Amino acid sequence: MSYQKPEFKNQYENYIGGEWLPPVDGEYFDDISPVDGSVIAKVTKSNCKDIDLAVKAAWKATGTWGKTSVIERSPLFWKNTLGLNDCVHL
Repeated sequence: MSYQKPEFKNQYENYIGGEWLPPVDGEYFDDISPVDGSVIAKVTKSNCKDIDLAVKAAWKATGTWGKTSVIERSPLFWKNTLGLNDCVHL
């Protein structure tokens, strides 16, 4: 079977509080392709410490984010969608 393999970054971080952060304990695992068994990328092996950081960042953002209107939020979601499309080239 022939297919075009998508391009990925070599390693992905956690997106917490508007920043890409490595996992607190610095651990990663290989994300394996189910198609051919090759390593797609290194992915964070996050744990409760990373989750705690993310929850704290989310609570901190609720004050500001909760006060934004749909009109203000919409372009941010669109920009994020375009950014995700830039990560994977099919």
